[in-house]
Amino acid sequence: MLVKKKVASPKLAIDLQFASPAIESTLGKIASPTLIKKWVKSAIPLGGLITLRFVNTTEGKKLNMVFRQKDYATNVLTFPYDLSKNELVADIIFCLPVLQKEAKEQGKLLNAHLAHLIVHGCLHAQGHDHEVMKDAKKMEALEIQILEKLGFANPY
Repeated sequence: MLVKKKVASPKLAIDLQFASPAIESTLGKIASPTLIKKWVKSAIPLGGLITLRFVNTTEGKKLNMVFRQKDYATNVLTFPYDLSKNELVADIIFCLPVLQKEAKEQGKLLNAHLAHLIVHGCLHAQGHDHEVMKDAKKMEALEIQILEKLGFANPY
């Protein structure tokens, strides 16, 4: 009789950071740290370290200006530092007020929008992009597939 050995998943450390206690409290009403980490792990099959930082509009605008020369706060910024076949190191910044505004404007549940942008940022950290249509379609298909497995509807 053949016995299959279960291959252990690579160890992915996930660090959650909050710009303020108010941001942490607000986020806690949307999704627990355990749930957020589940969403990250669903999108990243690698080991390594990923930091998710949740910020206010002021910090979000400053980071977007410094790193992208854009004078507004954006929903998500991804900073990949190291990516190999087995490991990833990245920071992903989420501007919570922007996410809240977008969810309201788009008629989406806030937790669904947050899950989508977490998956989106995690895919960026792994080298996926949406600058050209072919790449955008591939990235969107991955997002839809991952979110569906998590119980969320197509965000597009």
